[in-house]
Amino acid sequence: MAKRDYYEILSVARNASEAEIKQAYRRLAMKHHPDRNPGDQVAEEKFKEAKEAYEALSDPRKRAAYDQFGHAGVEGAAGGGGFGGFGGAADLGDIFGGVFRDIFGGGRGGAQGYRGADLRYTLELTLEEAVFGTTAKIRVPTLVTCAACAGSGAKPGTKPTTCPTCRGAGQVRMQQGFFSIQQTCPRCQGRGTIIPEPCETCRGNGRVEEQKTLSVKVPAGVDNGDRIRLSGEGEAGEHGGPPGDLYVQIQVKPHPIFTREDSDLYCEVPISFTIAALGGDLEVPTLDGRLSLKIPPETQTGKVFRIRGKGVKPVRGGPTGDLLCRTLVETPVNLTREQKELLQQFAETMEAGGKRHTPQQGSWLDGVKKFFEDMKF
Repeated sequence: MAKRDYYEILSVARNASEAEIKQAYRRLAMKHHPDRNPGDQVAEEKFKEAKEAYEALSDPRKRAAYDQFGHAGVEGAAGGGGFGGFGGAADLGDIFGGVFRDIFGGGRGGAQGYRGADLRYTLELTLEEAVFGTTAKIRVPTLVTCAACAGSGAKPGTKPTTCPTCRGAGQVRMQQGFFSIQQTCPRCQGRGTIIPEPCETCRGNGRVEEQKTLSVKVPAGVDNGDRIRLSGEGEAGEHGGPPGDLYVQIQVKPHPIFTREDSDLYCEVPISFTIAALGGDLEVPTLDGRLSLKIPPETQTGKVFRIRGKGVKPVRGGPTGDLLCRTLVETPVNLTREQKELLQQFAETMEAGGKRHTPQQGSWLDGVKKFFEDMKF
């Protein structure tokens, strides 16, 4: 019986990439595998057919021969077992290796060692330091490479030896029924070596605890939650593995005057009753000095004045923000008898003038009057 075209079997184009061919075979193998279809001869034949097609098309030389000569170009390459047999259990393990590696943890570190853990350090800054930038010294508790054994974990004068279980591979192949599965060597934990005589300083770990002092350059404009990454300043890797990174998390302390929202700064400016009524000049603070703010007559409490360019220059670029000053009109306290009498006289003149001098109060009273009128039936 004539064989089907390999590309047709895998449902891929003739110019399909190696990854596409592998993905197509994995999908068919999972669908028609005999363990998932016990006693199903049709599924078994489809599985053999897919395996034969994959073995031909996944090998560049075989694929080139097949493209030029068809099935005749690859029939001699099958060897004694042919493509259709089940002798290729190891190849099947490679096909599904990605799946099983995720489940069983195969190849986590290998003989190259384990990467060190990333660390996080919270750095508290004043608002001024966050806005203008600074350089901070920090002390970080971490694991560093043991100086006595240079990170090998072996007693000075000795060295790690090849693991006899995995023979240095860091992985062992486990046979489970039809499948051949790779997983981390249980004896050396994937390192590929064992330590007959551990270092007395680090007890074979290759790392020791230490307080490390670092200088952190904080750019201008950082804000709460921003992170600065210091590459390679995390924990040292195990058994020669690369170090992790240190992430410095910014936390800005509350300021007694200013609050920040994105690139803008806000502050409340108390003003006296007379300045609010008559107007005047008021000195207000900024992060880089003082300036004079002109208060117009009849300013109400809550009025916001915007001072351009006195906010924050964002760390990621963009225009400098503004300073927004919210006025807070203060009621006079600790009045003398004379001051009280003068205010009483002032109040009488306000009532006698026939004009409305309190716009917000007048609007509020009008609203209250309408509310009670609407309640009448």
